[in-house]
This record gives sequence, C-alpha cells and structure tokens, in this order.
Amino acid sequence: MNKLLLGIFAVALYFAMGQALQCYECKLGFWKLCFTTKKTCVAGEHCYSGVGKAAGLVDIKKKGCLEVSRCNKTEQVNFPSNSSTQVYQMTKTCCSADLCNSAPGHFHVSAVSMAFAAISSVFTLKFLI
Repeated sequence: MNKLLLGIFAVALYFAMGQALQCYECKLGFWKLCFTTKKTCVAGEHCYSGVGKAAGLVDIKKKGCLEVSRCNKTEQVNFPSNSSTQVYQMTKTCCSADLCNSAPGHFHVSAVSMAFAAISSVFTLKFLI
C-alpha cells in the first residue's frame, strides 16, 4: 500500500513540475540594464517582457509573470497611480514556455527540466516496485 501511495506521489510530482511556468523577473530596468531572478507563475499567468519609454528619453524594461488577459497590450503608467499624470507607456508581450522572456542569446531549459522530471519519476517508480 505504501508503494502505491509513493508511486502516485511521484506521478503527481512529475505533473506538478511540468505545470509550473518559470519566468525571469525584473521589477524595473533602465536601458539595457535589468537585474533578473527566476519566478514561478501561478495558474492563469504567462511570462512577459515589458518595454516602455519615459519622457521620450529613458528606456524602461520589466519582466515577470502576468495575467493572460493583460498580455500583448500597451498600458499607461501614471504617478501617482490614481492621477492622470502619465509617466510612461509600457507594451507587455507574453510567451508561454519556461524562461521564454530571457534576453536574446539565452537558451531555454524547459526541455531539460522536463526530461529530468520524467527520468526522476521513472527511477522513483522503478525503485518502489
């Protein structure tokens, strides 16, 4: 009975790892400078890269997870947020693969992580049987 429960757990872990979308997150970057970390999105979110220009001079960048309904749109950012004073506009472009919002030249590791999860699950099941 314990082997059956552990087997079900291993299969559930495999599918849970496959469903969690990993994205790069940058809260605010200027010009080409954007310090990123990895973030796991929740259900209903995709990775996004946002590009804007403040005062017609400063390039602004953001990355992270975004609700699908807000994807591929241009939003006006006001300061303070309840005023009509526009600081900049940002176009947010979405994608739906692990770490797809990386800078050009980076490679994506979703296939590697999925293969690792599959192999780990198979070995776990083999060990339990």
